[in-house]
Amino acid sequence: MEPDEIIVVLVTAPPEEAKTIARGLLERRVCACVNVIANIRSVYRWEGEVQEDSEALLVIKSTRGRFEDLKTAVELLHPYDVPEVLALPTAAANAAYAAWVREETS
Repeated sequence: MEPDEIIVVLVTAPPEEAKTIARGLLERRVCACVNVIANIRSVYRWEGEVQEDSEALLVIKSTRGRFEDLKTAVELLHPYDVPEVLALPTAAANAAYAAWVREETS
């Protein structure tokens, strides 16, 4: 992966914390945009038991070169002991949008 490659990062969070996390990431310039998708239901295994919670999904647009700083910022801003931080590469992107993401994260 190249440092300027556009990535999409998925983070789930408690609904009441999602906007604060999104703003904190943008203020740190580790991403260009965060979509907050409210009212998702997460079903997962934690500490040996199946759990179910209402969460929000943050869809974060950034670059590969900013991922480590983005991950560190999520860990600082997030209330969970083990927050989800999954980076996905993009297969293709609108050139102007990709340039904007790179500019906003530099």
